[in-house]
Amino acid sequence: MAKKRTSRRRRVPKWRIEQDSMGKMKVPSWALWGASTQRAKDNFPVSGRVVPVEVVHAFGLLKEACARANMELKRISGPKGRTIVRAAQAVAEGELDDHFVVDVFQTGSGTSTNMNANEVIANYASLEAGEEVGSKRPVHPNDHVNMGQSSNDTFPTAMHVAAALSLANDLKPALERMQEELAARAEEWDDITKIGRTHLMDATPIRVGQVFGGYAEQMAKAMERCDVAIEALSELAIGGTAVGTGINTHPQFSKKVCQQLSNATGLTFREANNHPEAQAAKDGYVEVSGELRTIAVSLSKIANDIRWLGSGPRCGLGELSLPATQPGSSIMPGKVNPVICESMIQICARVVGNDTSVTLGGFGGVGSILELNVAMPMMADAVHESIKLLTNGCDMFTDKLLRDLKVNREHTEGLIEGSLMIVTSLAPVIGYDQAAAVAKEAHRKGKTIREIVLALELLDEEQLDELLDFDAMTRPHR
Repeated sequence: MAKKRTSRRRRVPKWRIEQDSMGKMKVPSWALWGASTQRAKDNFPVSGRVVPVEVVHAFGLLKEACARANMELKRISGPKGRTIVRAAQAVAEGELDDHFVVDVFQTGSGTSTNMNANEVIANYASLEAGEEVGSKRPVHPNDHVNMGQSSNDTFPTAMHVAAALSLANDLKPALERMQEELAARAEEWDDITKIGRTHLMDATPIRVGQVFGGYAEQMAKAMERCDVAIEALSELAIGGTAVGTGINTHPQFSKKVCQQLSNATGLTFREANNHPEAQAAKDGYVEVSGELRTIAVSLSKIANDIRWLGSGPRCGLGELSLPATQPGSSIMPGKVNPVICESMIQICARVVGNDTSVTLGGFGGVGSILELNVAMPMMADAVHESIKLLTNGCDMFTDKLLRDLKVNREHTEGLIEGSLMIVTSLAPVIGYDQAAAVAKEAHRKGKTIREIVLALELLDEEQLDELLDFDAMTRPHR
């Protein structure tokens, strides 16, 4: 009797063997990366964080631009070039993010990420052509995808493009929303006068609208700082290849790539004025981080002021009423804390810390050494974290705090009458020394300036009313 035959599923191998210039490597069968990327993945099991997706997507834009430039320059055939373009577009659009697996803390030039992009694009092209992954047919990762390029000029180019896009499309719009909300509050509350404070002590009156107008101006300047940062990123290293001399590339390559990137993004990119500078130093990128740090300093000021002005509700300054977003204590019922302000302040602290990392990354002898900066992946990671934190922080602050923020008008205006520093408006009439004596007497007796002046008969009531017009004190030039 014949044995019953059992069907068996064909097992798909978990691994395939790929080869690079150093030999053979086992690569997961499903992966579009190759041997070089696998080596980097194995060599750098450091943070568990891969290079920011914004940089990966910028690599897609860059590889597409390079392929188009090489086709224009007749250095690569149309069929090969168009295959690279389609694969690079898939990278730029985020379709292949799972195939970018190299840790942030890798080779400082970003070589591993550049090769990751080259291999993914080449293998995507192989699949499209019906060839085996890893065959390097019809497109070779080095000879074709990387034609006219080096990791030393592609990574700094991609990090510039990525940061410029994130600033223009994410952070600047978030700052603008916050600026508009602050400006709206400034207009709405411009008729409310409050006591000013310097050194945390009572000062002369100021309108709430003036205070919030100052915050709105900080955000307007933050938007200008975004523009300055984008301009600093507009010079691209592409075309410098290994050390900035442009070896193995066409003299028109950089200009054509920059034009392609400008067309694709809507931003203006141009060839670096000096390629050795663009690759040996990252001063422009350090400048960008400095602008982000300054924006963080502005935001921390606004968040901390609002936190103080909303302190209370009964035993603090209590001039503002912050929206209640969550219970503030596990033991004190009914307590509400300024959690949105606290979140923003922590964000700002982290951005300042990131700026220190970026500064050290650009530092001579640390990152910038001879003909190449070797801290670029870390710098890119820090800048993109800062942009993301600031963007999300501004959106949070606008939506969860500013839109429902209230002024406690009666309390705020009532504090002014009891302030000693309103005596300042009397000094031009009764003299500085007499005014100081009035303030001290009012403080000693627990009375108001008005009460002491009338008691001492220094001014009549009509004069005093005119001089103690709190709104007028905030409009001295009217």
